[in-house]
Amino acid sequence: MTSMTRLIGLGAMIVIASCGQLLAADGLAGMEKRSVVSDEREPDLDVTIWYPAAEGGETVTLGENIFFEGTEARQGAPIRDGTFPIVLLSHGAGLAGRAEAMSWIAAPLAEDGFIVVAPTHPGNTGRDRSAEETMKLWLRPSDLSQALDAIGKDPTFHPHVASDRIGVLGLSMGGNSALSTVGARLDPELFAGYCDTGESNPSLCSWVQQSGVDLHAMDKSLVGRDNSDPRVRFAMAIDPAPADIFAPSSLADISVPVSIVNLGPPSEIPETLRASGIAKAMPRADYQVVEDASHASMFAECKPNAAEIALEEGIEDPICTDGEGASRAAIHRQLIEMTIAAFRKSLGGEG
Repeated sequence: MTSMTRLIGLGAMIVIASCGQLLAADGLAGMEKRSVVSDEREPDLDVTIWYPAAEGGETVTLGENIFFEGTEARQGAPIRDGTFPIVLLSHGAGLAGRAEAMSWIAAPLAEDGFIVVAPTHPGNTGRDRSAEETMKLWLRPSDLSQALDAIGKDPTFHPHVASDRIGVLGLSMGGNSALSTVGARLDPELFAGYCDTGESNPSLCSWVQQSGVDLHAMDKSLVGRDNSDPRVRFAMAIDPAPADIFAPSSLADISVPVSIVNLGPPSEIPETLRASGIAKAMPRADYQVVEDASHASMFAECKPNAAEIALEEGIEDPICTDGEGASRAAIHRQLIEMTIAAFRKSLGGEG
């Protein structure tokens, strides 16, 4: 965190900011939820917000389920004095298909001085899980923009928003959404044929096909629309999925800085996730690989026996398997450090 002095010692109970405001003794991020009206979604969007917190609020655990550990935050804590950059956060699909599943990376960003705004994209998980809604990738960037509109009017957060310092972070399918928010457009024909063979993304496409969804039948005029939001000044995508259905011509027109991260040894990264090519096509993109990780490293830390429980539940994906040589906790620390550094470089810190 910036502009603060920690008093650390046995039994130390407080953290004091340079402005004199008392901060949360445990250093946890604050957390609030909002219901946001959407022009394109029914019902309204559920939006989770993590933010730099002062003392107060109730400690809650977010993102915990039978497979994954949760992350603590302080619901209802007062927001700290100051103005803060915004990070719009887009989650993936399936078991990571809701905002709270990204708590492991959202909370540290907020603790470091960012307001993190994450809509839950409808249809991606839980009771409303729908293959058709999940594949409407062009609606996800709109969810992010609608959430940003709402935060800009929210009486609690508006006075603390640095409106000229807005970025977007996306993981897995959220990475596709993050890139769309800064101008990457889907190619309608590549999208329509994405699941023709099922080889591009076996897990996702088998679900799409079993659900009777025909990507060729979707309105192609919507698929290829421009979803860019000029308020977004920086984008970061971690294992964007799909990374291979963007229109190449749109990538060259992206004017903001972009950071793209792939997880796993380069030779083992699936083609649909391999983003080195699209990074080269963007004028201001950098590309990094975390070789000790895997795509599953974007899940929260697994609980004991989670892998066995997943198999019993019919989940064949290796949700608890990372690369060799590093624990998921260590990979998360590395990704958090990379993410904070990238957003600080592009957006600055709290004001």
